[in-house]
Amino acid sequence: MLETSARLLELLSLLQLKRDWTSTELAGRLDVSTRTVRADIGKLRSLGYPVDARRGVAGGYHRLAAGTAMPPLLLDDDEAVAVAVGLGAVAAQRLGVEETSLTALAKLEQVLPSRLRRRVEAVREATSVVPGAGPPLDLSVLGAVAAAIRGHERLRFGYTKRGGEEEARHAEPQRLVNWETLWYLLAWDLDRDDWRVFRVDRMVPHAPTGARFRPRVIPQDNVVEFVVGRISKGAWKYRARVLMRAPAAKIAAKIHIPVDIEVVDESTCQVEVGSDDPDRLALWMTQLDVDIEVIDGDELAVAFDRLATRLRRAAGDGPRDGSR
Repeated sequence: MLETSARLLELLSLLQLKRDWTSTELAGRLDVSTRTVRADIGKLRSLGYPVDARRGVAGGYHRLAAGTAMPPLLLDDDEAVAVAVGLGAVAAQRLGVEETSLTALAKLEQVLPSRLRRRVEAVREATSVVPGAGPPLDLSVLGAVAAAIRGHERLRFGYTKRGGEEEARHAEPQRLVNWETLWYLLAWDLDRDDWRVFRVDRMVPHAPTGARFRPRVIPQDNVVEFVVGRISKGAWKYRARVLMRAPAAKIAAKIHIPVDIEVVDESTCQVEVGSDDPDRLALWMTQLDVDIEVIDGDELAVAFDRLATRLRRAAGDGPRDGSR
């Protein structure tokens, strides 16, 4: 029985490798008769694998056809490592399938033998990428979080807060959200009995808890807007209110994060903005290509003044020594 099962797996692997096989070719690879090949193909069909057969020389031709569902794939060691590394690379890009790649990677790494996991880690450790604006992407952390989300498993992890303080957290992970160069986890914080958003690059997952949970209803239909709203407004160190000489609809189309926009008239609106860095906020607002007046927010007004001085100096119209 064991020999037959092993032969079926080998036959399935061969059928997934090539479009068309003759019965004679398959019999030679498996070291059995063509009659045994036909019997084994019948067993595969009974298990739900759609194997097409047509008459021809050398006992006819066989191929694994596309079915109504995705059958289990058999990968050799090199193929499994290549798929794992490839999924990790896709997760690090901005292709719109990052989360799907992570869930697939979590499933694959869960069943990878330890020797193959070591090979995957060796490839990651030996690979360098051009650094971007964000922190390096730790796929092992992302994979652990994605696996906890998929399995509805409570997650314990260490977390480094913005000021550098470290603390232990216990949460029910609900959703991963990728925004620009960073990954965020939306989770129900069990200690604080409320929703929280965590930066994944600041997380250090502990051993799996094994404790399951029932997913909660997220307060907002659009989970991305909910997370981005929490990130943008909740993280602001500096806040300001500005008058923008443009219609509210035009400003809403230019600003891709949730902000409070108040209509003043058909061509003017007030917007509440914020940032950790007023100088960066001032530079970003100049890129909106509209006339701006700071109504409330001394830090932003001073930042605009510094920026204007730098721009005048860069254009050769102003003091070279930095004096006003």
